[in-house]
Amino acid sequence: MSWKEKDRIILIGDSITEKGRFEDPDQLGDGYVRLIHDYLVTQHPTLRLDIVNKGIGGNRVTDLAERWEQDALQESPDWISISIGINDVWRQLDRPDMEQVYPDMFETVYEDIISQTIQHTKAHLILMEPTIIEEDPASKGNQLLQPYVATIHRLAEQYNALVIPTHQAFLTFLNANTDIPLTTDGVHMNSRGDMLMASTWLEQLYSS
Repeated sequence: MSWKEKDRIILIGDSITEKGRFEDPDQLGDGYVRLIHDYLVTQHPTLRLDIVNKGIGGNRVTDLAERWEQDALQESPDWISISIGINDVWRQLDRPDMEQVYPDMFETVYEDIISQTIQHTKAHLILMEPTIIEEDPASKGNQLLQPYVATIHRLAEQYNALVIPTHQAFLTFLNANTDIPLTTDGVHMNSRGDMLMASTWLEQLYSS
């Protein structure tokens, strides 16, 4: 992996990605995107990398598809990092009355946005595993996430994309039984959760 001068890096996803970007003059927020930004610009000061946060709270993969043209393709990315899947599962638990995005639809829609990206850009693809639903590896939410995580790995292999093992990183931490929380509510990150996401992203990128 190597960056080029003025590379444009889009990080797109749901509220975990958004995390305060609309209140931030820099439009980066105060979550994992900010940590990745600060690391990259300080480690590569001469490259003038352009890191852009395109997270929107509540998004599922179907919401990404609706805004993909505007928020991804029209941004002319050199790299695009996708973090999606939590709400696709969480809505099955907290909003069972609404139309759901089950694994088959998730894969179909996700593959379509990947295909569009390959067709219309030369961007490197980074697919982040969804993180966790409740800080218990055995929770129903985390069990339901498994086919979504598997889909991301399948698509990454098919389209030569890089996978960021964020779900596995969180499970590994939780299985250490530290009693140190990573989220504020079982889903949204506190500062430690953001750091785990950012460090996993950076470590995987620099080792690829």
